[in-house]
Amino acid sequence: MFLAETASTALAKFDPMDIMMLLFTIVIFIGWIRLLTAKTKKNLFAIGFTTVALLVFAFANYVMIFKVWIS
Repeated sequence: MFLAETASTALAKFDPMDIMMLLFTIVIFIGWIRLLTAKTKKNLFAIGFTTVALLVFAFANYVMIFKVWIS
């Protein structure tokens, strides 16, 4: 019974929105790389905004994975 309860609690920690969060982070990272490697005039506002968004999403993913899933 204890193992069944542990397995059900582990599944309760996982939310399908977590996958969307990881996918959004990957998309933001790809966009950030494309902004940094632009050949023409770089849009500094877009680079700064994307950097902040990437840091926020990366921190949220860190909390989601290491504090919720693994704990």
